[in-house]
Amino acid sequence: KSAETYSEMMFMSKKGIYDQLTSEYGDKFSDEAAQYAVDNIKADWNENALKSAENYQETMSMSPEAIRDQLTAEDGEQFTEEEAAYAIEHLN
Repeated sequence: KSAETYSEMMFMSKKGIYDQLTSEYGDKFSDEAAQYAVDNIKADWNENALKSAENYQETMSMSPEAIRDQLTAEDGEQFTEEEAAYAIEHLN
């Protein structure tokens, strides 16, 4: 249930959810359990990226390029390039 909660409430990326589930400061699941969760979660990763991008645009007034960088950064949201491209293309 944790993986679905992260996806639905926080608009996280697949990698971001995996990291949260396995983190010693997070949920502390095994790598295998976390991988199973992210492989089986029913999430629209493009939509999660878009919601995250909209949040950056509204709350931080970031440019589309800065948002793209944040969405794909290893220390950021960790969305794929394709998911970030979808988000930027669909921003208002």
